[in-house]
Amino acid sequence: MIQLNLATTFYLLTATFLWASNAIAGRILVGSISPITLSMVRWGLAALFLLPLGWRIFKPSSPLWRNRRRFIILGLLGVGSYNVLLYLALQTSTAINVTLIGASMPIWMLLIGAVFFQVKPRLLQMIGAVVSIAGVCLVLTRGDVASLFSMQVVAGDLFIMLATILWASYSWMISRPGSSNERQWPWAEFLLAQVMIGFLWTALFESMEVAADLAFMELQAWEWLLIIFVAIGPSLIAYRFWGLGVTRAGPTVAAFFANLIPLFTALLSAALLGDPPKLFHGLAFILIVTGILVASIQGKKA
Repeated sequence: MIQLNLATTFYLLTATFLWASNAIAGRILVGSISPITLSMVRWGLAALFLLPLGWRIFKPSSPLWRNRRRFIILGLLGVGSYNVLLYLALQTSTAINVTLIGASMPIWMLLIGAVFFQVKPRLLQMIGAVVSIAGVCLVLTRGDVASLFSMQVVAGDLFIMLATILWASYSWMISRPGSSNERQWPWAEFLLAQVMIGFLWTALFESMEVAADLAFMELQAWEWLLIIFVAIGPSLIAYRFWGLGVTRAGPTVAAFFANLIPLFTALLSAALLGDPPKLFHGLAFILIVTGILVASIQGKKA
């Protein structure tokens, strides 16, 4: 039995596709805005867009205040630290290193689930992880897997490794409600609580960037439109759909979909540059999807 259906697959595919477009947008904005400033502006706009739908979360009777410790952690892991570490990683690490290390997410999902949530990984999940990561390697090396051995480790690699671990922890947390009625919260309020607290964490990190005289922002009108897209698509829509997908499929299976991000990024880049997809793109897609399907298979008892 497979624990995926069309709706869940749609949610997870949409989230990963939007995050791939975010990677391209981030590359375009390099030189126009500093990394932590970009993260703060992105989440500040996202909070403003979501405020008309989720403002009730700030009422004194809101369950946010009874669960404030949980949301302080959720905001730090999912919105604050992950995005800041990702942008920082791209300053010193190569795109191939960052994405390859990010492809280890299924492994971290299995480990965190086993250690902290007592969810024992299944053999098929471990096999699926290996197959899926092989597909990622094929994309990022453009078919020359031997080039992996010439990679060098830099500080940015450690940033993205930490970011990947934090995101895996965040995914497990949102799949386990903090209270018995949390699943009945309006989605906008649940997401706004995370975004607002994550924005506050990001503002703290921004103060450090300002103190180090590294913050800057020189945006043209069309670049503001790009940031607005990032605040709506890769932020609000992607986070909402990822939450739905994780809740339905479980964090371990959902993690495999994250390995589609480098494939989508490569295809989007190819489309923008007028470079048609190559054979290795198709082979990588088959490997990644095979890994997802293998990891999604459950026994009858489950």
